[in-house]
Amino acid sequence: MAEELEIKLTVSEADQQKVQAWLSNDATAEYVGEKSLINRYFDTPAAALNHQKAALRVRQAGDKYIQTLKTRGEFVNGAHRRQEWEWPLPGPDLSLGLLADTPLADRINLAELEVVFETNFQRQVWMIRREDAEVEVALDSGTVASRGRTEPLNEVEFELKSGNPAILMSLARELAEQIPVFLNLVSKAEQGYYLAGLYEPRAEPEAGALSVTGFLYQVSLAWLQGSGWKAGGNDLSKVEQAAGKAGAETELKGVLEALDQGAAVRELVRSPELGQLQLQLAAA
Repeated sequence: MAEELEIKLTVSEADQQKVQAWLSNDATAEYVGEKSLINRYFDTPAAALNHQKAALRVRQAGDKYIQTLKTRGEFVNGAHRRQEWEWPLPGPDLSLGLLADTPLADRINLAELEVVFETNFQRQVWMIRREDAEVEVALDSGTVASRGRTEPLNEVEFELKSGNPAILMSLARELAEQIPVFLNLVSKAEQGYYLAGLYEPRAEPEAGALSVTGFLYQVSLAWLQGSGWKAGGNDLSKVEQAAGKAGAETELKGVLEALDQGAAVRELVRSPELGQLQLQLAAA
């Protein structure tokens, strides 16, 4: 078992070339290469694995196959931190025996597992080495597919390989100064489950004022559903405090006013203000 820490940003398909240019112009970034990834996600017909907040997939990269189990984990300053198990496979078939020593073994009926959706994309990879840290940057372009339906998938992932985790936020904010980004707290797996009709997203209630992470996650769920978001009865005092600490009170007010007037989150993603605000709040 390993622990993964990454920041994931959604970008538009049209801006992917700008991401490439930003990385190509960075003297600390080394281009590693490109690969095609086919990812089949498994669950039971009742989505028992998703209810455990875990994701199970078999990934094909060329002639290599890897079985991976991930927990949803937690969000730390805008980054995902979660447990991860990986096993090489001889072929595309799921190996149930490898799951015997994981938390899933006693919680679901492994014999009911079946493919519920796929995420298929081209991945370009760079390694950034600076400030005694090493970060893998993956630029993904493809689709999420389930039951004849597809949705576009365009993301940039910054994954910490070694060093100070603060480098992740620093790099994300550098990119956000160049192109519009969206700090997406919804995983590829959640996108697939939603498309498959096996996941009805809802934010877990928080006692007292809404946390910054809670706010960011609720906005991410609104992005997933293609809807707007309104504060409603939420107490945003903690979010406002974080905005004040980051010097982003005006930006927060502007975004909240646009959302209150009925703007969909996906509309706001097209301009840089929302993504920059998200990263300011997470960094604060």
